[in-house]
Amino acid sequence: MGISIAINTYNEAANLQTCLDSLKGFDEIVVCDMESTDNTVEIARRNGCKVVVFPKGSHTICEPARDMAIQSASNPWVLVVDADETITPELRDYLYEFIKNPGDTAGLFIPRKNYVMHRFRRSSYPDAQLRFVKREGCHWPPTIHSHPKVAGKIERVPAERMELAMRHKSVSISDILERMNRYTSAEVIKRRGKRVSMAKMIFEPWWFFIKIYILGGSFRYGTAGYIVAKKDAVARFYLLAKIYEAQNEERFKAVERDL
Repeated sequence: MGISIAINTYNEAANLQTCLDSLKGFDEIVVCDMESTDNTVEIARRNGCKVVVFPKGSHTICEPARDMAIQSASNPWVLVVDADETITPELRDYLYEFIKNPGDTAGLFIPRKNYVMHRFRRSSYPDAQLRFVKREGCHWPPTIHSHPKVAGKIERVPAERMELAMRHKSVSISDILERMNRYTSAEVIKRRGKRVSMAKMIFEPWWFFIKIYILGGSFRYGTAGYIVAKKDAVARFYLLAKIYEAQNEERFKAVERDL
């Protein structure tokens, strides 16, 4: 039994080679590209990857491309990796040992180490991601931050074995701002039916800041920890603002017509 890697990409030329260098020893690498305008596809083909194309169109989320990548794999087990992540040799060996006797397990949550400004966000660990799946019976719902649905039991890679964790590349402030806008817009679709009050918009972002900065321990990481907590609080505010805007879109249009 073999293991395929599934990677979805869109303009990931700056990250892809480092990711691929960490994936040596796997049976197959499938890159599902969402019509990149840089040389992402060239890098993938140069490294011997199987490349399939998912039409980007108006898609702002990666989940549909992830599902296509999984279904395009040739092996019964698939490890889903983002282009800005790397995999350790220890995790690779662990997964190959696991598939020798998986029992009725069809998916594994894998811990992930996140970095901001090149500092490990220990407070976010283990940030477990359901990324190792049995291809048969697997489906990834087309909603942001969803987990794949698998036909069987789900287990976890031991979080205390940190050498098995995926490593998520350190993100820049520019990356944070770009993702904040994209992710909050996608989240509106899931939360459109929820009501947003003035009180919620005032107090919920503050609660997010306290939860992450104080209760979550981000204060231990100095300025970088403050930036992370503030980022999450601001993202929450703009998510609520976008939900409010969506809920009141027709009323806003009527007001504009009267001006």
